[in-house]
Amino acid sequence: MVIRQLRLGGVVAAGALLGSAGYISAAPLGAAASGPYICSGSPTAPGVLSGSYGSVEVSGICFVNAGPVVVRGDLTVERRGALIAAFGLNDVTGHGFSNITIDGNVMVENNGAMLLGCFPTSFPCIDDPHAHHPTLASHDVIHGNLVEDDPLGVILHDDTVGGSVTEEGGGGGFNCNPTGVFAFFQSPVYSDYEDSTIRGGLSVRNLTSCWLGIARVHVHGDASFVNDQLADPDGAELLSNDFDGNLACSGNSMVWDSVDLSGNLYPRGLERNQVAGTRSGQCVLASPRKPGGELGPGKF
Repeated sequence: MVIRQLRLGGVVAAGALLGSAGYISAAPLGAAASGPYICSGSPTAPGVLSGSYGSVEVSGICFVNAGPVVVRGDLTVERRGALIAAFGLNDVTGHGFSNITIDGNVMVENNGAMLLGCFPTSFPCIDDPHAHHPTLASHDVIHGNLVEDDPLGVILHDDTVGGSVTEEGGGGGFNCNPTGVFAFFQSPVYSDYEDSTIRGGLSVRNLTSCWLGIARVHVHGDASFVNDQLADPDGAELLSNDFDGNLACSGNSMVWDSVDLSGNLYPRGLERNQVAGTRSGQCVLASPRKPGGELGPGKF
């Protein structure tokens, strides 16, 4: 509930701040061929990736808003760094579009954050000129795995991951307070995967945050959600996903296969998941659709 109320407002606020931001340009492949390129900056003077790189390390605030970016190797978001790649346009030249393709793996380290991709119906692009009636999208690709070790928060929309996604630990604590780069967006800390394809498995374990969402994602492997504690009673929401493997849920504060219809947790609208394999734990029967209601009778 908290996330949906603040998501659009946060994007609008970020867009306003970006209107006056200065940029630190990033050198393309060849300028630092001896090692990974370091992309760093601040919310008011972010680093900007543009062109092709061998590998990249994000040590501060780094934007992908200056056209298509290709990383031939791995990309690492270091401690307290943030990669923001949710722009539909090339905001540096004023024409074209922006996205990122990473041929290797992506690692998000302790307290790092990543916002990858944007989609009109679920998460407007930061630079969409019509934020209340958005039309822009940005599709990003990770050919390898996405590994998150105690991240602050990771948010994916309209993306493809060729390997698996693993989120272990992290979050902003059992609260909904804006902190770190999320404060820049006037948003609580959360993790979210929507309107995307994951060709391997998906695992989110030991996350302590405000909210977790998994919506309209095609996961080709197994999916598991274990010991995730969310301060928003509406988390974790698993909505209208296709799981080709097994779905396992245990020890979570709550899991939902329905969405609140009024902003007050209840009543809820069913958005059931498709699971080709075995369902286990908290994700066997549908979540309650009214206060004090029973689980089921249908599948989660």
